[in-house]
Amino acid sequence: MNLVVYLAAGVFGLSSVLLLRRPRTAVLDPLTLSTCAAIVLGALVFVCSAPLTLAAVNDLTGIPNFGAPLTYGMISAYSCALTVLLINWRGGPRARVRRMVLRSVAAYGLLIVAVVALFARADADTERLTDLDTYYANTPYMREMILLYLLGHSAATLVMCAVCVKWGREVTGPLRTGLRLILAGLLLDVVGFQLAKYTAVAARWAGGDLDALSTSVAPPLASLGALLCSAGFVVPRLWPAAAAHWHGLRDHRRLEPLWSLVRSASTAPRPPAPWWQPPRTRLHWREVSIHDALLALAPYFDDRVRARARDAALRGGRPPHQARLAAEAAMLADATRRAAAGGEPLDAPSAHRLHATEVSGTSALVELAQELARSPAAGAVPARAVRAVQGRAHG
Repeated sequence: MNLVVYLAAGVFGLSSVLLLRRPRTAVLDPLTLSTCAAIVLGALVFVCSAPLTLAAVNDLTGIPNFGAPLTYGMISAYSCALTVLLINWRGGPRARVRRMVLRSVAAYGLLIVAVVALFARADADTERLTDLDTYYANTPYMREMILLYLLGHSAATLVMCAVCVKWGREVTGPLRTGLRLILAGLLLDVVGFQLAKYTAVAARWAGGDLDALSTSVAPPLASLGALLCSAGFVVPRLWPAAAAHWHGLRDHRRLEPLWSLVRSASTAPRPPAPWWQPPRTRLHWREVSIHDALLALAPYFDDRVRARARDAALRGGRPPHQARLAAEAAMLADATRRAAAGGEPLDAPSAHRLHATEVSGTSALVELAQELARSPAAGAVPARAVRAVQGRAHG
């Protein structure tokens, strides 16, 4: 049980590190700050609730079961953090948000004080590390303390579940995915942890024994719910960057036919250690190098080759844009072939601008690269270096 709980705490804590990558900016953003606070407090709940931690706290304080109000106080603080997160997430006038936050902090602060006060009044001298909720379910003051922390936690999680359901219908993309993960984690907490605890405690009140729900079922399900919640908090923040890197890697590979054709004509400096550079950085270097090579090959562009290829593509039933791409691919392949053979630039090279140089971004270069991959003319280009072009560019 210790391993499962500590693992959940570690993953929860790691989520806050990922969100708090820019501490100065995050401190100025109430939403990011409240999200990180909720995650950190959630991690502390799991650390405090581990039997190993409970035993250490009891030994250090010399008070049997002192870890119980500490854990229940942490759960109440976590519930408060969820409420504050919802308030900041909803937004609104600053004064109103601040007022609602202060009210939530005051309410859960009183709840924590009540938990400590009830524990101080209770007679709980027998140390219980895993089954305290059920063992003391019928003990005066302990009974009220247990019920109080459960009700406070239930109120926060149920409200957050309702908000996640509502907002999940209004948003799309990574935010909706994050909300669904948070909702799944909260539902696991409600059903797997809270309902199990309520049932086990109620069974004790009725004279039964369903302690296994509290000791064996609730902890792992609460840990799993925490993992889903942490993923839900992180996904909306990290998904755009991860998607950008994925698209960068995909486009970097799709540019390979074009890069293989013109790479020797490029005089752009090579990126340092390209194998460990992020995909977006590698894609940027490849784009710069390709544009440099296209500029070096421009004196070899022949309008006659382009016109013949375009007419042939149109006769073959290709749309005008596709015909233009086929013509430009043929002209580029012809220019590379003649430059590789050591031929001189044309006296009157084509003034035609490639579609790939007219459109910003990577999409047009990818279109040209994919056309070259399909073009028989491109496959006929020799693989040897275009040293004549490089020499002229350096000269």
